[in-house]
Amino acid sequence: MKDIENLPNDFIDTIHQQIGKNVQKIRKEKNISQLKLSLAMGYKSVSTISCAEIYHKKIHFNIEHLAKIAYILDVDICEFFKMPKIES
Repeated sequence: MKDIENLPNDFIDTIHQQIGKNVQKIRKEKNISQLKLSLAMGYKSVSTISCAEIYHKKIHFNIEHLAKIAYILDVDICEFFKMPKIES
């Protein structure tokens, strides 16, 4: 078992950033624009998607967003959580 005190300070930020990158990568592979994805999710602009994909001002996807995106893009939600190994 690892001690939480050894967790890097930017651990959560790194996870949010990687999830955003994964969403963006899969979205682009499916040839879906940010606008098309935003509209399919019920948004009127790309703000939520564009900011969360790059973790702008710490805006990130929540589990509801990810579930909807997975459904729309027809991928397993687990694809968004693939992370490079974090060294401790």
